[in-house]
Amino acid sequence: MGRLFGTDGVRGVANADLTAEMALGLSVAAAHVLAEAGTFEGHRPRAVVGRDPRASGEFLEAAVVAGLASAGVDVLCVGVLPTPAVAHLTGALGADLGVMLSASHNAMPDNGIKFFARGGHKLADDLEDRIEAVYESHRHGEPWERPTGAGVGRVRSYDEGFEQYVTHLLGVLPNRLDGLKIVLDEAHGAAAGVSPAAFARAGAEVVTIGAEPDGLNINDGCGSTHLDKLKAAVIEHGADLGIAHDGDADRCLAVDHCGDEADGDQILAVLALAMRERAELRSDTVVATVMSNLGFKLAMEREGIRLVQTAVGDRYVLEEMKKHGFALGGEQSGHVIILDHATTGDGTLTGLLLAARVAQTGRTLRDLASVMERLPQVLINVPDVDKSRVRTSADLATAVTEAERELGTTGRVLLRSSGTEPLVRVMVEAADIEQARSVAGRLADAVKSALG
Repeated sequence: MGRLFGTDGVRGVANADLTAEMALGLSVAAAHVLAEAGTFEGHRPRAVVGRDPRASGEFLEAAVVAGLASAGVDVLCVGVLPTPAVAHLTGALGADLGVMLSASHNAMPDNGIKFFARGGHKLADDLEDRIEAVYESHRHGEPWERPTGAGVGRVRSYDEGFEQYVTHLLGVLPNRLDGLKIVLDEAHGAAAGVSPAAFARAGAEVVTIGAEPDGLNINDGCGSTHLDKLKAAVIEHGADLGIAHDGDADRCLAVDHCGDEADGDQILAVLALAMRERAELRSDTVVATVMSNLGFKLAMEREGIRLVQTAVGDRYVLEEMKKHGFALGGEQSGHVIILDHATTGDGTLTGLLLAARVAQTGRTLRDLASVMERLPQVLINVPDVDKSRVRTSADLATAVTEAERELGTTGRVLLRSSGTEPLVRVMVEAADIEQARSVAGRLADAVKSALG
């Protein structure tokens, strides 16, 4: 079988790919692996568990909590909160482990399990591999060592997590948001409560859409992957800007007062200049992935800010940031990491800091985002292909070489297999949008032919 852990935890269709039995087994395995690694030594272990509003999260949360407690781990259930809130609380409460149940921007039938290590950081690849190996060995019959009596874990609700997280967010802001009208699209997701509360307490006039989660409507035609409703709402309400999150609120995309999108690259550019002005951009460096628009790279060069690029995935951005002590990094998709204040992408924090820059400068988001000019970029997702052969297919390599020859120095091509979905992503940049579309379409056909 393939590796269970992708770039962002274990994901699949809930109750089909990701079952209660798997959730329980992975949680028990995680507890045993961390115990073997010495994480629990000298004290009674404790975990923080949270989820997004998906209906399947209710039974998966119960399975995770049961697994951890059966392995002797005390559990604090924080309920429906964003992924970055669970990561923050894992660190703030001194927990040994954090667990978030979410499939982020994926459709409602999907769900996922993401583990955080002590401090709220993502687990290292080798620990995930060990958890998977232990899970598989016990799934095939190897018995667990089970505590009994007082050794079993205790479970309690931790409702204070909501207020603790909002207070943390407000403590990071360099200035208030008084005078701004902001539309928030919460994707009927995990931030439907905390995000409006934080923006309102920071002084903004808040209009919300997509803020009525019912367990079934998460990401359904709203949020950071569907911006049309936010664009319309910003125009309708005469707002200064709009902020969109995804289902677990680790992403942030924005819309200016004219209804035009500001993507993750533009948000990174705005925040990089703001942080440098406050002497918070260590080494005058920002970290991004190879998916970043070439226009972002050119803008950072012009502004005297160094750009370090990594493989696609916010975990790789974070690894580079931690390795060299950089303060800001992120992805075009809206994952933005401010490492002094978060251990993962935090959409609410990103939106607050972006709005704070608008309020502080008195400039519109449209004006601020114009620091970079986006080169035409076309992204096509090709589903139902063997994504494992992206790097090894000779026919596909030939198609890429031909595309790169056509684009020359005025564009670029990037093919990658998704770490969270069964598809291959084709990205083409060119000086002309029609050329980008033409090349991307031919490459998408080549992917279907070579990998279908």
